[in-house]
Amino acid sequence: MLRFAITLLAVITSSTCKQYGCLEGDTQKPKPSPEPNMQECTLYSKSSCCYADFTEQLAHSPVIKVSNSFWNRCGQLSKSCEDFTKKIECFYRCSPHAARWIHPNDTAAIQGVPLCQSFCDDWYEACKDDSICVRNWLTDWEWDESGKNHCKDKCTPYSEIYANGTDMCQSMWGESFKVSKSSCLCLQMNKKDSIAIKYLLSKSSEESSSSSSSSSSEEHACQNKLLKFGKLKREEGEQTR
Repeated sequence: MLRFAITLLAVITSSTCKQYGCLEGDTQKPKPSPEPNMQECTLYSKSSCCYADFTEQLAHSPVIKVSNSFWNRCGQLSKSCEDFTKKIECFYRCSPHAARWIHPNDTAAIQGVPLCQSFCDDWYEACKDDSICVRNWLTDWEWDESGKNHCKDKCTPYSEIYANGTDMCQSMWGESFKVSKSSCLCLQMNKKDSIAIKYLLSKSSEESSSSSSSSSSEEHACQNKLLKFGKLKREEGEQTR
């Protein structure tokens, strides 16, 4: 009976997270709301799962630590690598859509978020010459009594820890991310994500696992929308010249 109650509670909690759009992490809100004064993660300022004051930790470069997790255990990250690491941190902490990929066994975690291959390749390129002492940032640190992370092993270049962008995206945050086979139905941590998410979360997209034609239709619609988005941005740029 107790096991059933615990299972039921987990299901209810998971459903609540999905319904309201926020994970249950230590910095997330119960529900997303506007945060016009964000210093970083402004992609999510119109509907954010994190409070503006959280982003103060990411506002100054180099970033030393976020919460109790130090980013500089193997020296300061290069600016390009830091920028990509911020994008991932912002998505997890602030995106109102992160909970759509809530981990089935942990309401503060995500699983299988589809990232674009190009994003992963660019992320790897930005970080390959930086150094790191863990392969999995979630599990491989040694944590002291105050909750701060420390290296267990020697610092090693990213290029020696991860084989390529795919390996890095699917290993650094454990099961949190996967590389999508689609070039459109995936996230890039920029404004184009609004298009991908629309189709990823649509009813027909959910049914695509049992219908290849449905999947193809979603991909085609997403690509067309992305082309229109790019054209609109180019026209806006020309008008401001």
